[in-house]
Amino acid sequence: MAEIIVPELAESITEGTIAQWLKKPGEMVEKGEFIVELETDKVNVEVISEEAGVVQEHLAAEGDTVQVGQVIAIVGSGSGAPAATPAAPVEAPAAPVAAVVVEEDASASDRTIASPAARKLAREKGIDLAAVSPVDPMGRVRVQDVEAHGTAPKAQPAAPAAKAAAPAQEDGRVTREKMTRRRQTIAKRLLEVKQSTAMLTTFNEIDMTNVMALRSRKKDQFFEQNDVRLGFMSFFTKAVVAALKKYPYVNAEIDGDEIILKNFFDIGVAISTDGGLVVPNVVDADRKNFAEIEGTIVELAKKARDNKLTMADMTGGSFTITNGGVFGSLMSTPIMNGTQVGILGMHTIQRRPVAIGDNIEIRPMMYVALSYDHRVIDGKDSVGFLKMVKDLIENPEDLLLGS
Repeated sequence: MAEIIVPELAESITEGTIAQWLKKPGEMVEKGEFIVELETDKVNVEVISEEAGVVQEHLAAEGDTVQVGQVIAIVGSGSGAPAATPAAPVEAPAAPVAAVVVEEDASASDRTIASPAARKLAREKGIDLAAVSPVDPMGRVRVQDVEAHGTAPKAQPAAPAAKAAAPAQEDGRVTREKMTRRRQTIAKRLLEVKQSTAMLTTFNEIDMTNVMALRSRKKDQFFEQNDVRLGFMSFFTKAVVAALKKYPYVNAEIDGDEIILKNFFDIGVAISTDGGLVVPNVVDADRKNFAEIEGTIVELAKKARDNKLTMADMTGGSFTITNGGVFGSLMSTPIMNGTQVGILGMHTIQRRPVAIGDNIEIRPMMYVALSYDHRVIDGKDSVGFLKMVKDLIENPEDLLLGS
């Protein structure tokens, strides 16, 4: 007999949801073959069987939340899973599984990633760090998380009440759908960012005439040389990096009473998937040329669609770009990503009349939005940052020369 155990998923992840059983009871599984797919807050993980044999029983169902170290299936020898045979082995692991979970809980606070200031405040308030919900997508607990936990109204029991009222007669007028773990996490994180930051948004508009003309002239040659298409994201990524270098407080985060200025440029790119929005990072974007940036974005988008993103792809970003324009959005207010203090929102390109000198011309225009944490960034830096992005996109040769 062999137990299928939830593996270590990442340093800050202690549980997941069973998204799909790839092998059913009674089916053969080879050593090293995938048996179950787990969904975590950020990525999906496929778990292999360490032994060849027959799947005797699932100890958790699709949709169940399971802990790291928990036994979720039994693989044994034989050609099937007789009802009486697996009963004894299933009962036996029950106590050890519970013991594993208890041990996890006992040491969870010590293993929680937290800043020294957050640990000190938690001790003073008598708060268990393991019970604190961090805003940081890497799972790091910060002072503001501890403060929010200590002052948050304990209105959690409201959820079960809503569920109790739910089982009304199903008459086809509504469809009730359980949120995926990732959607729950997205909802929780976005709400926490809104509640724990002094978020403000400033807007500008960009005349896309020159960058569109340059892209039109160079796209065929670019594709022949690099085997990747020249899009607008590489221009905006380059412009953002240049602006971050001039306005370093936009490339920062808050930890307690300290501001952490980041001397690296890992630019998060928001990608929409069937499971929700994910934000993998273009690492060291300042060291990449246009082709490398475009290639990285294509690779990350494919991994996102295939649920192949890793924790390394998703953590450590310093600033984020989101493009609602691909869905036709004319203007929006993007919400910041985790502990970052800024996010740039791109929008759809729309031809409209603008004043050029004393004349009115029809130009391809794009509204852009910078949402920022006013605790770190003042109006001067936020407006200056967005104005620099605008100037660089409107004069794309400067970006090419600078790269």
